[in-house]
Amino acid sequence: MPVSKASRLFHPRRRDMLAYLGVSIAGLAYASPLRAQTFQATLQARMGDGQRFDPAIVVDIARQLAKKPFVAPPNDLPDAFSSLNYEQYIGIKSLQQPIWLQEGRGIAVEPLHRGFVFTNTVDIFLVEDGAVRRIGYDPSKFDFGKINVPAGLQDIGYSGFRLLATSGDGPPFDFAIVQGATFFRAVARGQNFGAIARALTLKPADPKGEEFPSFRAFWLERPAIGSNSLTAHGIVDSESAAAALRMTFRPGDMTIVDVEMTLFPRANLDHVGIGGIGSTYFYGANDRRNADDFRPAVYESTGLQILNGKGEWLWRPLQNPDTLQISAFVDESPRGFGLIQRDRSFETFQDDEARFERRPSLWIEPLGDWSQGSVQLLEIPTDAEINDNILTYWRPKAPMAAGTEVPFAYRQYWCWTPPERPPLATVASTRVGRGSAGRRRRFAVEFSGETLGETLPADLKSVLTVSPGSFQNLKVWPYPERKAVRVVFDLDPGNENACEMRLILEAGGKQISETWLYRWTP
Repeated sequence: MPVSKASRLFHPRRRDMLAYLGVSIAGLAYASPLRAQTFQATLQARMGDGQRFDPAIVVDIARQLAKKPFVAPPNDLPDAFSSLNYEQYIGIKSLQQPIWLQEGRGIAVEPLHRGFVFTNTVDIFLVEDGAVRRIGYDPSKFDFGKINVPAGLQDIGYSGFRLLATSGDGPPFDFAIVQGATFFRAVARGQNFGAIARALTLKPADPKGEEFPSFRAFWLERPAIGSNSLTAHGIVDSESAAAALRMTFRPGDMTIVDVEMTLFPRANLDHVGIGGIGSTYFYGANDRRNADDFRPAVYESTGLQILNGKGEWLWRPLQNPDTLQISAFVDESPRGFGLIQRDRSFETFQDDEARFERRPSLWIEPLGDWSQGSVQLLEIPTDAEINDNILTYWRPKAPMAAGTEVPFAYRQYWCWTPPERPPLATVASTRVGRGSAGRRRRFAVEFSGETLGETLPADLKSVLTVSPGSFQNLKVWPYPERKAVRVVFDLDPGNENACEMRLILEAGGKQISETWLYRWTP
């Protein structure tokens, strides 16, 4: 497949870099190079160059790692790269062709340079015909522009990798990035990168500070010709836990990533996040407090969708609050959850560069029984769109004891529309503004769906609950010509500073819409 031999290294957007910056330096106690060599020696001894690959050994490396005191990655990056600014880092260009590009395997790999906030080394090994081969670093394979690279630069390793889809009718496209902490992201064909996944989330919003695990090593299995999938085995390490990962990537019009993780706690854990997703919500029709902008809206995800263990579809619009908001949706054996971008019109955002309407939805489908817990939603105040201020994840109810082994598996759908959708009317928009008097706020929630068309049920009604607080002036406006119903009401919070609301449409004594949930705060 024709492609230029000089390939640009993946360049994250500036806002991504600033988001990473907060986790790259948080709480790191740097290890000595001598201590770090122990980890490298373990990799080489157990499954390094020339050895036969065995996925069970990856799990055992993580198991043994968790039995030892945590040693943070060394601060061994030369100053020429650790002191880079954003513009200098994105100016680094790869001169080598992505691995496997010309072999017709459907997927190619490009290792990512260390530098700027991506300072930690991630050892990357290839698995070809069952044998392991480490990807060595060679400075002659990069164009550094005006960066003053030290003479005699040794093998400094890489910070992660990107994956290119090379099959199908169109040209090759970047479909996945694995880089920074335990962050990774993917897109479907035709999309722009947006929401970001976390392989492991520990203690978010903890008063003592969040803990950020890191990728330490990956073994990438060479795809079979025609398979259009790649399996990556990884090691995660952190102060409180280590983990082994198996991730299978399948790009396309809907990119699917299967994630299997075995978690090995070093310490007793009572706040673990599985299937974590980060995104940005700056302002929109329901929250324009920070909007002095020509664009009508700025967000990567419209809302949080949940299909709970009882089969109820929940929709929670996202907000940019004035104070940190933490919501917990208690559940047992959840069937799915995700941050969804429902707004696919350019007119919604009017942003010629960011193209938020092209950002992926990310739907998480648990594999196996996840038992009791809750879908957690963190909404963090921000005054700039460069910040990922939304985080959601599954929080198991049962604590995890040190020395145990805890498996989890789930499937990610990076998509335009999730594969499983409510068989009900869905929320098309949520609009909020000044109410009729005092502290009242007026809400206009619009539902849409086939059931709301010309044969609109005669006994259609809305069912709204508010706690605490009350509501007035509730009206239901049907628009059968566009298969929509709008519910308008005034929230009266009284003296309260937080009100929870729940709204559904009913007909014939049955619920005909998904459940709209909302938390109002001043």
